[in-house]
Amino acid sequence: MTPHALFDGIVHGQGMAQRRAMAKAITLLESTRADHRAQGDALLTALLPQTGKAFRMGLSGVPGVGKSTFIEALGLHLIAQGHRVAVLTIDPSSTVSGGSILGDKTRMEQLSVHERAFIRPSPSGGTLGGVAEKTREALLVCEAAGFDVVIVETVGVGQSETAVAAMTDCFVLLQLPNAGDDLQAIKKGVMEIADLVVINKADIDPDAATRARAMITSSLRLLGQHGRPEHAAHDTAHWHPTVMQLSALKAQGITAFWDEIERFRTLQTANGELAARRQRQARAWMWERIDAGLKQRFREHPAVRAALAATTTQVLAGQLPASTAARQLLALFD
Repeated sequence: MTPHALFDGIVHGQGMAQRRAMAKAITLLESTRADHRAQGDALLTALLPQTGKAFRMGLSGVPGVGKSTFIEALGLHLIAQGHRVAVLTIDPSSTVSGGSILGDKTRMEQLSVHERAFIRPSPSGGTLGGVAEKTREALLVCEAAGFDVVIVETVGVGQSETAVAAMTDCFVLLQLPNAGDDLQAIKKGVMEIADLVVINKADIDPDAATRARAMITSSLRLLGQHGRPEHAAHDTAHWHPTVMQLSALKAQGITAFWDEIERFRTLQTANGELAARRQRQARAWMWERIDAGLKQRFREHPAVRAALAATTTQVLAGQLPASTAARQLLALFD
């Protein structure tokens, strides 16, 4: 399909035809071919005026915390409230074969077949931060198609899951009531950027869930004192990270969770932080793509390509310091 046909299918399409156009558009945007990238840029530019109206929620948590179950329970709840829900899931790519299973849709059996839902699994492709390289572009496609809630689920591999917070309005961290070493749950990094922490599977051990909630609440207060001293605890004009407990499997606490999200959205819109956050994200996205483009051009530069193999051999043989080799190759690029 041409970019014009994709645009028409995304913005004006209905049902399966629209979802098919969305899938093809995201595939086009993920392509590394030069002609596909040019077409993708044209499509994204055309779609941009149709974007920006959805609420973007990032979700992270360790494997086994129940992210897929939580998303399905939340998605079905939102659809029942009249929303259209898009889910972008990121699957880790193998460091050996480069492949990904992309099996998240199979764990959301009801949501994946609903006509008011769109689920797109994408491989991480080695991209750090728990997201895929073109997650932002896919998010805009979903918004242009009229989905008013977009959920980005990270690969869930640990504390590097911070990139998702740089492309969403609200970052939710799922935790287990019995995670073993409690200190692991309150480490800086992913915890200090969470807007909302959810203790999932609270029905398994309610006492442990209550203890975890109290511990994380206390820890967030401590992180807030050091990280955002200008937002004192009594400051009601700004959002303070909160901790909840629920059971996604039994759909207990989902309504209360979304009520809290709505409170977050209302407050952040009123104080201007939501708009400022998106502006910061747009600037960061631009520089991220500049960095990626420069790296690509560096690798494709004729002089660099001619010298790269020999220089690499010298570095591996211990004949040339890696820092010196890098400066020599950059000089060829200049």
